[in-house]
Amino acid sequence: MKYDTVKFKHQPKIIGAYSIVGPKEGQGNFKDYFDYIMKNDLFGENTFEKAERKMIETAITGAIQKAKLKVSDINILVAGDLLNQIISSSYAARAFDFPYLGVYGACSTMAESIAVASTLVDGGYFENVVCCTASHFSTAERQYRFPLELGNQRPPASQWTVTGAGSCVLSQKGKGPRVTMATFGKVIDWGIKDVNNMGAAMAPSAMETMLAHFENTKTTPDDYDLIATGDLGKLGSEILIDLMEDNGIKLGLNYSDCGQMYFRRDQKTLCGASGCGCSATVFSSYIMKKLQDGQYKRVLFMPTGALLSTTATQQGESVPGVCHAIVIESYEE
Repeated sequence: MKYDTVKFKHQPKIIGAYSIVGPKEGQGNFKDYFDYIMKNDLFGENTFEKAERKMIETAITGAIQKAKLKVSDINILVAGDLLNQIISSSYAARAFDFPYLGVYGACSTMAESIAVASTLVDGGYFENVVCCTASHFSTAERQYRFPLELGNQRPPASQWTVTGAGSCVLSQKGKGPRVTMATFGKVIDWGIKDVNNMGAAMAPSAMETMLAHFENTKTTPDDYDLIATGDLGKLGSEILIDLMEDNGIKLGLNYSDCGQMYFRRDQKTLCGASGCGCSATVFSSYIMKKLQDGQYKRVLFMPTGALLSTTATQQGESVPGVCHAIVIESYEE
């Protein structure tokens, strides 16, 4: 294997997963898979930022409980979100008495968190590691774009940032789907400057990581029951399909994008969903359920992240993208 793909010798197990989402997300296509659907986006708090923090705390606690562990059994937390200085994750970590490793990969953070955690568990450094990733529509919109009070019209290529948090516990012991490989992506920038077209900005990084993964592992799309990108949305996933075909690889019906699948068409989210919570909640609910039931034997999960900031955008910078991939296989005796 090349340096950018890691094959885990001891295959860390995902022994618990939990998802919490907002009311709009709870009306979408995965509503029957989420653990908890909030009644409103404030979640009992007086600001959206505090609500996002509470979502992370809830997801972490829920994943630990579903893993049938105690908080004292957790060795370290690996978490991230979209806000400046990842304050939602860092502030949430105050509520727990275990070490914290904050990571940022924009919307690719769930795969990055699991890949880092798997490395720590596979190396024998920690027995139980909890991962968590979250986003909130109202916090992300006013940080990256405009205050919600302005009521700006959303262009056709835009996507809806998911209000949700997904968490999972990786362990050396126990039973559950196994993390068998991880491919770490490069930062790719094809010059897209439209901050409302994240799909076009991130699709090239998904292509680069997917090509590297197939080359390094000597696999093809047919070797996976599901290939799921994170939040390319309708436009971005169509671009990825074209890019892969230009490289001689045809993605079939086993390829899907979490952002494109997330909402129903009548929910008027234009190109679909995005945000850290998009792929995190789909992974911690729908994908994990299918792996646990054995309906999926092998999944290639590869969220994409747009590494922009308002500062860079206002200075005329383009939007770089990154994509990390992990392979999860169902538990076998």
